[in-house]
Amino acid sequence: MTGPPGPPVHPTIRPAEPRDFRAILALNEESVRFTSPLDEAALADLHAQAAYHRIVEEDGRVVAFLLAVAPGQPYESLNYTWFAARYDDFLYIDRVVVAGDRQHAGLGAALYDDVAAWAAQHGIGRLACEVNVEPPNPVSDAFHTRQGFVEVGTQWVAGGTKRVSLREKVLGSADGSLTAS
Repeated sequence: MTGPPGPPVHPTIRPAEPRDFRAILALNEESVRFTSPLDEAALADLHAQAAYHRIVEEDGRVVAFLLAVAPGQPYESLNYTWFAARYDDFLYIDRVVVAGDRQHAGLGAALYDDVAAWAAQHGIGRLACEVNVEPPNPVSDAFHTRQGFVEVGTQWVAGGTKRVSLREKVLGSADGSLTAS
């Protein structure tokens, strides 16, 4: 027999802090087949380069995170450098992860809404990301399509073991018109 339901869960989006790194690393490891390996030193380095690094916290538990890098950083990701070679105005979403038991709860969409609002507030006109197409990641593909991302290129990464779809979403201005591409 179970007792009455507990209080409702209230997710909070807030800036990531070093105290969150252990939970972020655990989430990344849970989804490493779709992201890439990350250790504490690499996470600290990415965090230092990130323009946007926020988590979703529910009742004291980190259940999702999104990390994004703006132009001008020494980040050596092939996908980041692909966008940096083509655009001056972008925010590259390096990774977004939602805990397995919290997927399909709208947390990824909430983070994408938040990062888009943050980017627009900071005068950034484009979000950029990649989605694995070989091996396929149909959940991410469908999510990014729903979010309005369109393919602008493809490339092989990870020593030729992954092919990614490079995508962008041009953000609207405050008056509803599209920003210049």
